[in-house]
Formats: sequence, structure tokens, C-alpha cells
Amino acid sequence: MRPLDIVVLMKLIVLKDSPWQYRDLSASLFISISEISASLNRSMIAGLIDSGRKKVKRKALMEFIQYGLHYVFPQVPGSIVNGIETAHSHPFYKKHFTSVLPFVWPSTEGNTRGQAIEPLHKGVIKAIKQDEELYKLLASLDILRVGKVREINLAIKELNSYIL
Repeated sequence: MRPLDIVVLMKLIVLKDSPWQYRDLSASLFISISEISASLNRSMIAGLIDSGRKKVKRKALMEFIQYGLHYVFPQVPGSIVNGIETAHSHPFYKKHFTSVLPFVWPSTEGNTRGQAIEPLHKGVIKAIKQDEELYKLLASLDILRVGKVREINLAIKELNSYIL
């Protein structure tokens, strides 16, 4: 698995059962068609998507996210940079948690100063501007990567409501 595989799977969750094509995913995630294809192959081998590479195995994905994500794709917050709010600094989670220093994905387009967290894929910054649901899901995943227990519990609850 690679980090972009999780981004692709989250986009499929957001699409629900809407029909899609590889080029649609490529355009919306700013990931090449060949990378989309390779990603779906890896997800199929991992048992997170069916053999037709169209339907996400939701229970398996949630299990992987809840118990494995922070081990496979760990993140240590970095330096102070300008960026786009993520993790508990996402607008939804801000209503539930307060923090002295926000977490951000480094971006010249962001207007928040905070600790840098590398996104799961570089195309995420552009993709979330077109998709609020994807933004919330990816911020929830970042909570699992860097958050504290109370934050993680809320993120898991939110992810469960979307995925299962």
C-alpha cells in the first residue's frame, strides 16, 4: 500500500455508488490514470476493493483505517508553515476541539499558520477544493495519524458514519 491508495479509496467512498471511470478519478484527485490503476490493483491485493476494482470493501477498509493507518502511514508534525487546515484544525473538528497551534497541509494557497503535516498525496491540496466531503474524510484520517485519544474517537465515529 501507498498513501495515495487511501486517498483513492476515500474518493470512492465519497462517490458512493455513482458510476465512475479511471479518468474521472484521475481528474478529481490530480493523480495520473496509470497511478489510479496501480493504486486500485494494490487495494485489490490488500483486500480493500473487489476483484472488479469498482466496489470498496467497506468493513475491511474501516478496519484497516482504525487499526493500521497510524502504523503504516505515521506522521510527525513538522515546522511552522502556511497551509490548509487539517486534522483537528478542520472546520468541522474546530467546533469540538481547541488547540494553540493548528495542523496544516503546507500550501502557498493556505492562509493558516500551523504545524506542517504532509498530506497522503500531493494532489490532495487541489482535490479538496472541489470536494468538501473528501476534505473532511482526509482531515479525519490525519487525526488518526497525529491526534490524541479524544480526537481519534470522534474521527473514528465520523469515518464510521461515512464508510459503513
